[in-house]
Amino acid sequence: MTLFLILALMTAAAIFAVLWPLSRRPSAATTGYDVAVYRDQLDEVERDRKAGLIPDSEAEAARLEISRRLLGAAEADVKPAADTAGSLWRRRTAALIALIAVPVLAAALYINWGSPTLPGAPLAGRLQVPPEQRSIESMVAQVEAHLEQNPDDGRGWDVVAPVYMRMGRFNDAVRARANALRLLGATADREADLGEAMVAAGNSIVTADAKTSFERALKIDPNHLKAQYFIGLAAEQDGRPAEAARIWRAMLERAPANAPFRPLVVESLARVDNGEPPKGIAVEPKASQAGPTTEDMAAAQQLTSEQRTQMVRGMVDRLAERLKSDTTDFDGWLRLVRAYVVMGDAERARGALADARNAIGNDDEKRKRLDDLAKSLGIDG
Repeated sequence: MTLFLILALMTAAAIFAVLWPLSRRPSAATTGYDVAVYRDQLDEVERDRKAGLIPDSEAEAARLEISRRLLGAAEADVKPAADTAGSLWRRRTAALIALIAVPVLAAALYINWGSPTLPGAPLAGRLQVPPEQRSIESMVAQVEAHLEQNPDDGRGWDVVAPVYMRMGRFNDAVRARANALRLLGATADREADLGEAMVAAGNSIVTADAKTSFERALKIDPNHLKAQYFIGLAAEQDGRPAEAARIWRAMLERAPANAPFRPLVVESLARVDNGEPPKGIAVEPKASQAGPTTEDMAAAQQLTSEQRTQMVRGMVDRLAERLKSDTTDFDGWLRLVRAYVVMGDAERARGALADARNAIGNDDEKRKRLDDLAKSLGIDG
């Protein structure tokens, strides 16, 4: 109701703005006043001539000019009344058209482009949307807007970092966790979380910076499980499977039987312990494996740094070949895109991104994750 009242007042104001100048009549005293002024000017010129203030030639020229203007004013003063009546008729016609056309045009525009059948939605009700009805993207956008205005809010960075991880925005997660660590102080969890984000951003490769973060976490808490696991993974990737097996076996010995991380550690241990799981523990084999085998890691001990890089490239190529036959592995597509970016091959990363988009079809959620990944990696152009 309030909206329609406002619209009615706006329409009335528009009509008034049009009718006001049309309702004004020209003043009848205007031309008569002009005639009187010109007569006074003629008398003044005559007085100045008689007083010798101006020569006769200039006085005559002034009288001619003033007389010409006086005649024009006199003719306007005696204009036929029919002209005034015609002007009044035209003004009234224009006013009538404005009175009808403005509301009709406003209504037509609203019906065409507005939403006359949409029920009212008070602002307070729109703001009180249950949290479960809000999309993750909108909530993240709100947090990002807050952090843009308050970059020193360590708690905000700490909250948004795991959300970035779930969304696959690993580079943003690294930045968020680094800021949380800097602003809130070092703890074993924050150091390990930062290293985990670096590993995810590096296509599951434990980089030197990530390993340093895990080592700092273990200095604070020598029994930190996440840091221990990734230190073991670093040993495996560095070609030291025996050390990785030792670390992971120690974790399993201390862990309770229902620990949620046990399946991952058991599977990892089976990779480096001659492909066999620890005694008494069964592991279901995977249909495919994107990581290095035990033989790969044993051979890596004898390789130079350049040769190891070539070995990693070979593993990435194997992942790409597997995805050609199994295009439904969405996580595999994400890993492949990141791997190409880490290797500095932006062209192949864009190609893998295009193949992934073709593979997912019309899945909007997965397409959004691919778009976010491309944006975070700088290959969305």
